[in-house]
Amino acid sequence: MQSKLLRGTFILTLGTILSKILGLIYVIPFFQIVGREGTVLYQYSYVPYTIFISVATAGVPLAVSKFISKYNALEEYAVGRKLFKSGLVIMLTTGFVAFLIMYLAAPTLAKMSTGGEANLRDVTAVMRAVSFALIVVPFMSLIRGYFQGHQSMGPSALSQVVEQIVRIAFVLLGAFVVMKFLNGKIVTAVSVATFAAFIGAIGGLAVLFWYLYKRKSYLNQLLEQDKGTINISLKEIYKEIIMYSFPFVLVGIANPLFQAIDQFTFSKALVQIGFTEKMADAFFSMLNFESHKIVIIPVSLATAFSLTLVPSITKAFVEGDKKSMVHQLNQSFQVLLFLTLPAAIGLSLLAEPVYTVFYQHDLIGKEVLSAYAPVAILFSLYSVTAAILQGINEQRFTVLSLLVGLLVKLSLNIPLIKMMETRGAVLATTLGYLAAITINIFVIKKFANYPFRFVWRRSLLIVIFAGLMWAGTEGVYQLLQLFLSPASKIQSVIIIVICAGAGAAIYFYLALRSGLARRLFGTRLDRMMIKLKLPGRRRSVEN
Repeated sequence: MQSKLLRGTFILTLGTILSKILGLIYVIPFFQIVGREGTVLYQYSYVPYTIFISVATAGVPLAVSKFISKYNALEEYAVGRKLFKSGLVIMLTTGFVAFLIMYLAAPTLAKMSTGGEANLRDVTAVMRAVSFALIVVPFMSLIRGYFQGHQSMGPSALSQVVEQIVRIAFVLLGAFVVMKFLNGKIVTAVSVATFAAFIGAIGGLAVLFWYLYKRKSYLNQLLEQDKGTINISLKEIYKEIIMYSFPFVLVGIANPLFQAIDQFTFSKALVQIGFTEKMADAFFSMLNFESHKIVIIPVSLATAFSLTLVPSITKAFVEGDKKSMVHQLNQSFQVLLFLTLPAAIGLSLLAEPVYTVFYQHDLIGKEVLSAYAPVAILFSLYSVTAAILQGINEQRFTVLSLLVGLLVKLSLNIPLIKMMETRGAVLATTLGYLAAITINIFVIKKFANYPFRFVWRRSLLIVIFAGLMWAGTEGVYQLLQLFLSPASKIQSVIIIVICAGAGAAIYFYLALRSGLARRLFGTRLDRMMIKLKLPGRRRSVEN
C-alpha cells in the first residue's frame, strides 16, 4: 500500500531538502565574504530569532494542519475555512508583537550571549535587523498549514524553495556590496544578511498567494460538499487549537533551545578554563553555525516527515484505522533511518574534506563536525516521534520529553564543556535528545499500542548495511589520502565525490539485493530502475 503519506512526504521532502541544501551551499561564499567574525555575529542573532518565530506562530500552522485534516475527514470543510480566515488576522497580530518584543529586547539578549561593549552593540544591531522577518513569517506559515491540512504539500514545498532562493540572493549580494564596494564594516554586512530573512519571506508569501488564487475554485467546491452538521464557535475552535498548538511550540523550538543553551553557556565555560574570548567565540561558531549548517541537511528529511505525519496519522486515528496507522508508522521509521543513518555516518567519516570545502582546512573544525554529525540521527528521531505523539493526541508528553531533554542538557553542559571542551557540548546535546526520544518511544508504545519489534528488526538490518558501507568507504578514503590532500578545496571535492559514490553504491547495492529498498519504496523504485535501465530490476519486481 503506497498511501498518500508517501506521496506527500516525497513532495515536501524534496522541497525541504532543496531548501536546506540551498541554505547550506550559500555559507561557502558567505563565509568567504564575512569570515568567522561575521558568522559568529550571524549565529548570535539567528538562534533567538528562531525561538521568536516559533513563539510568534505559537505552533498554530501545524496545529491548523491537524485541525483542518480532522474536520475534512468528517466532511466539515466550513469549520476549517472559518479557522483560516480568523487565523490570518491573529498571525499578523502575533507576528508584529513578536517583532516589537525582539527589537526592544535585543540589547538584553545580546548581553546574555556575549561580553564586551563593542561586541554587544554589534550583536544588538544584527538581532534587530533579523527581527523584521517576524512580521511576515507567521502569516506565511499559517497559509502553509492550511494547504497541508488539505493534504497538499506542493505549495509549502515551492514556497520554501523560493523563500530560500530570494533570501540567499539578498544575503550574498548585500554582504558582498557592503564589504567590497562600500568598504563597510562586518556588522553592517551581517545586518544586511540577517535582514534578508524578511525579503525571503516576501518571496515565499507571493508563491502562496498565487496558489490560493489558483486553487480558489477547488476550495470553494469543498465548501459546497460541507455536511454542515457541526456548528462550532471561534472560541471553541481556538480552545482546540491552543490544546494542539502548545506542544507544537516546544517541538518547533527544540533544536533552537538546545542551541540557546550553548549560546548562553558555551563561550563563558571555555573562558573559565583559560580560553580567550575570541577563541571561545570561534569555537562557538564552529559548533553552532558551521558544523550545525552541515549536520542539519540529513535532519531536513525528518522535518518533512514531521509535517506530513501529523495530518495523515490524525486522519487514521480519527477514523480508527489502526492498520493504516501502523503501516504509516512502519514506513516512516524505516525510510527515516534508511536515509539519515548512512548520511550521518558518511558525514562524520568525511568531516575533514567536507569542512575544507565549505569553510577552510581546520583540524579543530573537522573534529567538531566529526563528533557532531551522528547527532543528526537523534535530531531526526526526535522530530518524528514528537510528531507521532501529536498525531495520536498525546501532545502533553511532548512537553514532558522536551523539558527532560533540556534539563539534561542544561545540567550537564557546563561540566562537560569544562571536561571535554567542544565535545562536551556535543555529548550534553546527545544525552538530552536521548532522554527525550526514550520518553517519546515509551509513550507511543503505551498509548498507540504500536509494535516496535518489526521496526527494531529492520533497523538492525539498516545498521548492518550502514556499517558495511562505512568499512568500504573508510578503505577508499584511506587509499585516496595517499595521493590527495583534504587540505585542498579542489582535492577535497574529489575525495568527497569518490568516497560518497563508493559508499552509496555499497549501501544501495546491499539494499537492492536484500529486497529492503523495494519494501520501503515499492513501485516507485521499480519505475526508477526501469528508467535507469539498471541490471536486476526484473528480479526486484518479481520479488
